[in-house]
Amino acid sequence: MTFDTVLIANRGEIACRIIRTLRERGIRSVAVYSDADRDARHVSLADAAVRLGGAAPAESYLNARAVLAAAARTGAQAIHPGYGFLSENQAFAQACADAGIVFIGPSVHALNVMGDKIRSKNHVAGYGVPIIPGVAEAGLSNEQLIAAAVDVGYPLLIKPSAGGGGKGMHVVERAEDLPATLETARRVALGAFGDDTLLLERLVATPRHIEVQVLADNHGAVIHLGERECSLQRRHQKVIEEAPSPLLDAATRARIGEAACAAARSVGYSGAGTVEFLVSAAAPDEFFFMEMNTRLQVEHPVTELVTGLDLVDWQLRIAAGEPLTLTQSDICLTGHAIEARVYAENPERGFLPTTGTVLQLHEATGEGVRVDSSLTPGLTIAAHYDPMLAKVIAWAPTRLEALNRLDRALADTVVLGVHTNTEYLRLLLADADVRVGRLDTGLIERKLPGLTFRGADEHVLTAAALFLHGLAESAVAAGANAVWTRPSGWRAGSPRAVRYALGVSATESVDVRVVGEPGAASVSIDDGPAVEAGLVRVGDGAFSVDYDGEARVFAIEQAGTRVYIGADGFSLELRHRSRAEQLAEHLAGRDRVPGAVSPDVRSPMPGTVIAVHAATGDVVTAGQTILVVEAMKMEHKLVAATAGRVTVNLKTGDLVALDQIVATITASISDKEDSA
Repeated sequence: MTFDTVLIANRGEIACRIIRTLRERGIRSVAVYSDADRDARHVSLADAAVRLGGAAPAESYLNARAVLAAAARTGAQAIHPGYGFLSENQAFAQACADAGIVFIGPSVHALNVMGDKIRSKNHVAGYGVPIIPGVAEAGLSNEQLIAAAVDVGYPLLIKPSAGGGGKGMHVVERAEDLPATLETARRVALGAFGDDTLLLERLVATPRHIEVQVLADNHGAVIHLGERECSLQRRHQKVIEEAPSPLLDAATRARIGEAACAAARSVGYSGAGTVEFLVSAAAPDEFFFMEMNTRLQVEHPVTELVTGLDLVDWQLRIAAGEPLTLTQSDICLTGHAIEARVYAENPERGFLPTTGTVLQLHEATGEGVRVDSSLTPGLTIAAHYDPMLAKVIAWAPTRLEALNRLDRALADTVVLGVHTNTEYLRLLLADADVRVGRLDTGLIERKLPGLTFRGADEHVLTAAALFLHGLAESAVAAGANAVWTRPSGWRAGSPRAVRYALGVSATESVDVRVVGEPGAASVSIDDGPAVEAGLVRVGDGAFSVDYDGEARVFAIEQAGTRVYIGADGFSLELRHRSRAEQLAEHLAGRDRVPGAVSPDVRSPMPGTVIAVHAATGDVVTAGQTILVVEAMKMEHKLVAATAGRVTVNLKTGDLVALDQIVATITASISDKEDSA
């Protein structure tokens, strides 16, 4: 059997990556898209594209009926689900079979067994695969779980049986904390997965997350392609992955690989899959089965780079009925590969997701560097989907060389218009423990408080002010009476400084005063001493700024009142605050008691209001939830910082922008008297 046309039931970088292999194979590709993705990169790359529906996943990428209709309409013989969305959906795989369309993935039986953490653990244990001590039974009440926890021991981990990606997982250190945590875990599991079944596991000390890539055909052959180290995680979400693991020796690698193959054989697996294990850093020769991901993994490129294999190509071949032509002895791991996930998120704001429009883009190239990306200049990053934008991957003969190559690639990455985690990724790669491979799943949480992010220093502020100065000058230079309107500070006598108020946060701004032309000016910051400075364009969107004799190069773009500036993986958004805005803010704060908490409730991320818990006129207390905003699969509660009477002008379904005031608290007279 051969495929002439394959539909990709996904979006973003994975859809683009699958299309690349389809093009190399000469197979016609069909993309699907939501209204929010009409201009997305995967749509333009594909040979054909079909609209599914609205922006919400339920109306588009999770709409199995619409996906199957698109396949029928375009003559697709097979559907590649990528990862996420419908990739592990048993009902969708069955619907594909019923429609005579090949689902590029395992059988419905494999999806059924491995799709449930409790069922999969109990199943593989019967095939000699080691599992973590714990309780994995369906239908247990909270009281039964509390009783069983005595034998499991503390600390322990609560996991949703139907979950994935770390959603709803909770660590419990003490028995007295278990009842309340179980209640929370059930709510989260039910809301996220529609199933509140929970399991308990012994918490492994200094755990490392190591997974094994397997390939299996429809003729009984199963091989593994080595392991990946995925221990660098934040909130159970992988951040940086590498292959092979710096922890395992050759003997353990062979044993864990065979255990993964045994798990795959136990369900008659076919296609590409990943078996995930937990390994204690203190006892690296012991490993325990966690779960099997019955799909392609986000981090599959590192395996491709060390094996030289195209996993998507093998998925296509196996789905078409071809036997594996590789044996285990053919698999050789060469060199080292490391991948970093680039997300639309702001690490300095608790990694909250961000949105925006890509104003300037430069993606790394060079020997040993690979970028899997969905980014294009002008692309709008909305709040409807997962915030991952791209993956930057580096290969080199040694691990240290791969680390250095990846760091350089991240430094060369420029994305302006949307906050990303690129600077944070570079800080992680520079950590001493990461450099020597001393990893565990809690490392990031321990290290994060000590990470120092770059801020708006003198060079950044000067570059932004001179950039705005140049734009203003260009806008009026050709007009009548330009001498009176251009921002040159011209007047009879000595020049007058032109002031630029640059907002560095929602409530803080810095004044930069400029005298002269952008290329040769005198600059003072917050009434500090005047310093010689200049800004010169050195490329498309790139500028060299000289501040007091020291020159640096930045990428700079402007959109409305926002100025985006970045260099070496670092990026920052500054807001050009008008005089009218400053005056209104000053007037609003005249009656505020000095040192008092701001009465404004602001959204720390752009998103959609999904719940409103207070109405205008209600009396609220400090810490009370006013409303809940959701973006990119993350919910955030916005609470009152002070007590008083609230004003709310939003309703469920409304969109909010970053730092938008969503409510205002008016203190009562007695509160004002107390604070005075």
